[in-house]
Amino acid sequence: MTTQQTPSVSLEDASLSFGERTLWSSLDLRIEQGEYFAVLGPNGSGKSTLLKAMLGMIGLSGGSLRILGRPARRGNPEIGYVPQQRPFPAEAPLRARDLVGLGVDGHRWGPGFFSAARRRRVDELLERVGASEYASVPVGLLSGGEQQRLRVAQALASRPRILLCDEALLSLDMNHQQAVSRLIEEYRRESGATVVFVTHEINPIIDDVDRVLYLANGRFRAGAVEEVMTTPALSALYGARVEVVQVNGRYVVVGAGTASEGAAEDCHAHDVEGGA
Repeated sequence: MTTQQTPSVSLEDASLSFGERTLWSSLDLRIEQGEYFAVLGPNGSGKSTLLKAMLGMIGLSGGSLRILGRPARRGNPEIGYVPQQRPFPAEAPLRARDLVGLGVDGHRWGPGFFSAARRRRVDELLERVGASEYASVPVGLLSGGEQQRLRVAQALASRPRILLCDEALLSLDMNHQQAVSRLIEEYRRESGATVVFVTHEINPIIDDVDRVLYLANGRFRAGAVEEVMTTPALSALYGARVEVVQVNGRYVVVGAGTASEGAAEDCHAHDVEGGA
């Protein structure tokens, strides 16, 4: 008899509301260990809020959420988190290695002790993400792509079993999108970690994704990319005609004139690479 593996993330009859507004409800979802899972949808659909629930930062309005078989909680060392790219101010005093070091022991000791073991771990992480050459440069002087490499290194510091990425490619040019995407996928393949990737634009990660969850207008659809990214599926979610076309293996999604402003705005986001 085969024993079923504990999922990385499981939600049962889950709902999340703010006041009278329900972002989603009756969500049953199981994300398996080692899976690359993308979460798509327009602004305000609850994508990033779902990640916050997984991080234990907010509670559900109803139902249950378990991480590796246990209730979600803050500060779970089994989870690494890569946030959106937000530039550091030019005068920020942190060097690149200081930022990565916070992922090693900042949760325990603040800036950290400068032990040989700590230095080795920081150097290892910097090398992994290709950031060794600017290890001593203040983070505020680095490009957005360089800063995002450091955030990936910081997220990998605890060797997490689950990596949560919240619009981790936003505002990056295509070269940096590819570089950061490659770092995340390499870690998943080497470690067997689960990746949950929130994004407006699936094309930069399309070759890595196993399944997607699409949230829109309080509705959702989960499944393989080819099952969810279709004209009938997205039209049902948005409640208006939405056209989905594949171009060279990439998705171009266009909202018709009957679509809401938010739907049209989101739909065009998928056109960035596919329409090139």
